[in-house]
Amino acid sequence: MQTIPIVHFEAASTLAVVVSSNEPLLFLSDDLKVIAASASFCRAFDIDPKTVCGQRLSEIGNGEWAMPKLASLLTATASGSAIIEAYEIDFQRPNQKTRHLVVNARTLDDGDIDHIRLLLAITDVTDVRAEARLKDDLVRDNAILLQEVQHRVANSLQIIASVLMQSARRVQSEEARGHLHNAHHRVMSIAALQRQLSMSNGGKVELRHYFTQLCQSLGASMIADPDRLSIQVTVDDSAVDADVSVRLGLVVTELVINALKHAFPDERSGAIVIDYHSSGKDWTLSVTDNGIGMPAGRDAPKSGLGTGIVEALTKSLNADIELSDAGPGTAVTIRHRESAGLRTDFSTAAQEPNGLRNAIPAKPTRLAPPI
Repeated sequence: MQTIPIVHFEAASTLAVVVSSNEPLLFLSDDLKVIAASASFCRAFDIDPKTVCGQRLSEIGNGEWAMPKLASLLTATASGSAIIEAYEIDFQRPNQKTRHLVVNARTLDDGDIDHIRLLLAITDVTDVRAEARLKDDLVRDNAILLQEVQHRVANSLQIIASVLMQSARRVQSEEARGHLHNAHHRVMSIAALQRQLSMSNGGKVELRHYFTQLCQSLGASMIADPDRLSIQVTVDDSAVDADVSVRLGLVVTELVINALKHAFPDERSGAIVIDYHSSGKDWTLSVTDNGIGMPAGRDAPKSGLGTGIVEALTKSLNADIELSDAGPGTAVTIRHRESAGLRTDFSTAAQEPNGLRNAIPAKPTRLAPPI
């Protein structure tokens, strides 16, 4: 005949809570005999509720709860020398898959000062862990697919750039050749971004490395004598979302191309400096050259495609553009201020009727801003 531990009358409420709990719970004596088990525990582990009370933990069911390490921890918890918090066990039964359980145990003051009682809570995390593994597998597979797509896009961009260069060599028109060269440089700008994206984490692009790669590509294709002309990059540790980096990269491409074409005529030596720094959500991008400077008055050229591209990109970045004399040379500064709210008109546009457009040529003569 089973001996059921005598329960102090003040433990009745604890018993009621255990038995009616929706979570698998065991109410144990200090010698690890079951005082009560929740119905949810019996259902979860296929145990007849009538066979539980008075049994030692190691004896319930078919002996699958005979776990020496768990018993040792529970005994230590009862003595006050240990605490069981989120202890994980592999629960095994014959002809069934292993289940992953998380157990927590604590002593209870139920009014019986002569006996220590333990409350053991069990959580089955088998399905949760399986879902987490599946999610991790999907994330890993998606990352591999994304990387493959990026490689394919980068390869396609290189093919397009090659076709543009071949076309430029074949055409007779200098104007058409210039347009093809410009298209080639813009494609290479995106290709540089693709290379950077393939090495970045979480879709963030580190601008210092990206701008450096971009300017190296532009310099290699447009600067015949590196001792005469150079492109310098001074960028802080800023990293931006991929879509923002695309727009910034295209802005830098247009400004650098224009400066290389028009700021240094007659084999003039000089340098172009790309600077970017941010503070919180505010940032400033500038492209400065020490070339021949901006023409004024009647000599000011009309706007071209580069102007339209830079203006559109600046507007999409919710930023303002400012042109200034670098003494010598020209500086184009693009600023984004989060506190400014809605974007205002270009600062130069507020000063002149046609604003930035009057400062940018359609043909390769030196212009106000290097665009």
